[in-house]
Amino acid sequence: MLPRPRAALLALALCAAAALAVVFACRGQKPGRVFVLGLDGADPETIDLLMSEGKLPNFAKLRREGAYAPLASRRPLLSPVIWTTIATGKTPDRHRIGHFVAVNPATGEQLPVTSQMRRAQALWNILSARERSVDVVGWWATWPAETVRGSIVSDHFAYHFLMEESADGAGGAGKVSPPGLEARIAPALKRPQDVTAEELARFVTVGPEEAARKFDFADDLSHFKWAYATAETYTAIGLKLWKEDRPDNLLLYIEGLDSTSHLFGHLFRAKGLSGELAEQQQKYGRAVEQMYVYADQLLGRVLAAMDSRTTLVVASDHGFELGKLQDDPSKTRDMRRVSEAFHRTEGILYLYGDRVRPRTRLNRPTILDVAPTVLALNGLPKGQDMPGRVLVEGLDVTPPAPIPTYETASSAAAAPAAGDSQVDPEIVKKLQSLGYIGAKSATGDRNLAGVAFDEGRYDEAAREYAKLVAESPKDGALRASYAGALGALGDYAAALEQLTVAIELEPLNVEAYHNRAVIHERRGERDAAIADYQKAVKYNPQYEPSVRALHRLGGSLPQQPRSDAEKRAAALAEEAAAAARRGDYAGAERKLDEAAKTAPKLALVYQYRANVAYLRGDTAGAAAALEQGLRIDPGNALFAENLRRLRQTPAPARAPTKAPPPIR
Repeated sequence: MLPRPRAALLALALCAAAALAVVFACRGQKPGRVFVLGLDGADPETIDLLMSEGKLPNFAKLRREGAYAPLASRRPLLSPVIWTTIATGKTPDRHRIGHFVAVNPATGEQLPVTSQMRRAQALWNILSARERSVDVVGWWATWPAETVRGSIVSDHFAYHFLMEESADGAGGAGKVSPPGLEARIAPALKRPQDVTAEELARFVTVGPEEAARKFDFADDLSHFKWAYATAETYTAIGLKLWKEDRPDNLLLYIEGLDSTSHLFGHLFRAKGLSGELAEQQQKYGRAVEQMYVYADQLLGRVLAAMDSRTTLVVASDHGFELGKLQDDPSKTRDMRRVSEAFHRTEGILYLYGDRVRPRTRLNRPTILDVAPTVLALNGLPKGQDMPGRVLVEGLDVTPPAPIPTYETASSAAAAPAAGDSQVDPEIVKKLQSLGYIGAKSATGDRNLAGVAFDEGRYDEAAREYAKLVAESPKDGALRASYAGALGALGDYAAALEQLTVAIELEPLNVEAYHNRAVIHERRGERDAAIADYQKAVKYNPQYEPSVRALHRLGGSLPQQPRSDAEKRAAALAEEAAAAARRGDYAGAERKLDEAAKTAPKLALVYQYRANVAYLRGDTAGAAAALEQGLRIDPGNALFAENLRRLRQTPAPARAPTKAPPPIR
């Protein structure tokens, strides 16, 4: 046998020595390019509906020619948390981004989360360290922009227009990396005031005076214009970098669908609306559907920019329940939802292009699978500390053997709270306007303790909750969560102590009543358990865990109508509630008048009458209804609390810019 040439042996040795960086090159093949398109809030059911109607041809192309499945997300369903999980392949308790905001320990103020708070390596760090170039545009929690083998246009760049008249015309440091990139991409910046009447008319029906209002995140139309302008800005920048710099990887994040769904999602194909809701629908009823059509066209622009060596990954962090009206109509008076209450736990995941098996159904992918899959497409292994997997069923790729970790000592170190004085207040204002944060907003640490609890690490959860309770001893909801961890550890006495204090602090804490009932039941205290389950259902008749428990224990449901007259009155009250949800307050009052005549001592009727009177601006009528309800049911904490709040809150205007605290 002839000996191998020395050059060939040397090439093999070099190939083995640099295995992580050149896995494909060793096989005579170089990894292709990867384009990750993140569409916040893109809902799989809505896409399926609009695709069936022929309105989303580019999504249909991906479904027809690529690999697909709904993407399983995980709570908390908050954008910076999930998008950081997608980028790191780590759960929130490991990457430590737990909410939209963190608290500055020195001042107590809320600051939007930053890249410095992340304690895990993101894809852009891993790829850069292994000689794979990467550009990142608009991704959550990327300010201040890190140094990478490529470029980062941080999530703060979208607020650039707010600083144009300030002394710092560049809008502050850290918006992009490298700093010289800003001059190149500045022409792509689209401001809300740049949105033309023709562009706006595609989504909404408003007059020129309304369209020209001064920008304010508290104004729904302004907020929508920002979402659209930001989508245009980041798309233009992403495609510019993709074409001109030709990075190996591009991660592009677009928020438009999520913000539009928060603002106007309750109007999506909703039937039978009346009053102010009908007025909203006339103006904004098309916005969500047209934003999905816009997202499909954006996808078309990405497809047109791809070549045969590109793999496209399209993902969303969660879905969105559209066309559902609030139980409390006052929450939709300013067309906003509350926190993530209307998020679905499934988003979307499409794989398309190079190395993708066409017409493939992915096997229950999760948000933890995205990072390992992107690494495999780059010829790199996943870390063993990444819980997810490579989606090999949809790819013609053989993943390299896992390595222990990509983490370093610096990536695990705690980072101090950092702030961007020019942008932070506007981000906080935006989050408040969408209902994500408020006076008693959950913190990231609370969410991270919840993650530990959900994963069965009860000792860790109890320690975290104990620390948080010490910091906020008057937070009843926090004490109830702490009690849950103590109960899971079997320390029922300590759990009961926390729950008793939680109920004293917040008499309407339904979960606290339920959890206390569970402990009573486990201790064999049946009567005490039934009493607490009944209180939970009394204050939230739809609270299914307590309803099921009462059925199991043979306890009666509270406030159940007994006579035929009471049953008829209760049915009329429910019809009134449905009319109020549609904005038909006059129709609701007629139903309640009939219910009161039918069963004048049914307390439920007066609860609903107070709600409708409040919505119509009749504070005196709402107070009178609650007072009558308390005469019938003197111990009703719901009536007492609402009456207290009502006396502290002025009557709502007909169409306020900001909704007052709702009567529940």
